[in-house]
Amino acid sequence: MKVAIVSGSVYGSAEEVARHAQAIIKDAGHEVFFNPRATLADLQAFAPQALLAVTSTTGLGELPDNILPLYSQLRDTLPAAWRGLPGGVIALGDASYGDTFCGGGEQMRELFMELGVREVQEMLRLDASESVTPESDAEPWLAGFVSQLQA
Repeated sequence: MKVAIVSGSVYGSAEEVARHAQAIIKDAGHEVFFNPRATLADLQAFAPQALLAVTSTTGLGELPDNILPLYSQLRDTLPAAWRGLPGGVIALGDASYGDTFCGGGEQMRELFMELGVREVQEMLRLDASESVTPESDAEPWLAGFVSQLQA
């Protein structure tokens, strides 16, 4: 299966989680596209069969600047070819921010719903106030994600 990973990161943690996810998904036998500066054209050229978003949260629960152009392109275009694809979201945040905790991930999750992407398991929320190893914290969720893709 061809899996596209998109990421939004400010300080690099979400990008590291995305790179780790890329390795895990590739090791499971899938073809993976990951480019932190991917455009909609890049993703469409890859023709994904599954989608994974990994994003941190900034400011008042918003997406990082590096993923905003892609987010806007997707929201404005809503590629019909992606309707029904399996997908998932890994959100990084800090629970001390209260209501905006993992808000960037929530925005990607809502966009995936608008695109018709089928969430194969509930969004993973990684709390920076509780962990310094989000890559390894994501491993059990990623194992479940991979098994859902193979189901």
